[in-house]
Amino acid sequence: MKGKKVVEIALKEVGYKETPQNSNKTKYGKWFGLDGVAWCGIFVSWVYNQSGVSLGNIGFTKGYAGCQSAVAHFIKTKEVTKTPQIGDIVFFDWNLDGRYDHTGIFNGWIDDKTFSTIEGNTSLTNQSNGGEVMNRKRNNKGVIFVHPKVLN
Repeated sequence: MKGKKVVEIALKEVGYKETPQNSNKTKYGKWFGLDGVAWCGIFVSWVYNQSGVSLGNIGFTKGYAGCQSAVAHFIKTKEVTKTPQIGDIVFFDWNLDGRYDHTGIFNGWIDDKTFSTIEGNTSLTNQSNGGEVMNRKRNNKGVIFVHPKVLN
């Protein structure tokens, strides 16, 4: 139920764009207290907060801003999962180099290899810093899924 609420909130944000373009300035960054920086993790943190299930301190009092530190946190707290549920968090390693470059919210499997997400700061031309909230179709290669304890 909580995961469904997370997705409902996230879907309402689809189409939101940073202003001005290429500035990383968003309402999410203002809320987080870190405006003008890459904001995919800040978006996820904002969505969880708006859903009434704050992620808590993951490097920042309102959640996470960096994918690397967030993944390290979720591994340490044993929140990584191989069976994601609606509303879980997904991290992407585009280069398959062990460094996570981007994050979003899992919105269900399309088939056994692809899934749907809602992501902040993406676009069709820039996966990790595209300036828009979008509904995306992603491949399960180079991803890690997290089922945050706050969804239990």
